[in-house]
Amino acid sequence: MFGLGPTELIIILVIALIIFGPSRLPKIGQSIGQALRAFRDSASKVEEEVKKSLEESSIAETKKE
Repeated sequence: MFGLGPTELIIILVIALIIFGPSRLPKIGQSIGQALRAFRDSASKVEEEVKKSLEESSIAETKKE
């Protein structure tokens, strides 16, 4: 995952605990997870639309010939 080892992840977690505090950390993690999920969903929809558009354009070109 991004080339981070367990030591780096622990350091990042400790820094996050110091900055945000233990009470806000779960809510922040949940928000980040939701944002990543929404980004992945949007990216997959765009990918599907591009594939569909390419297929339609290749079919139209085939019919012209």
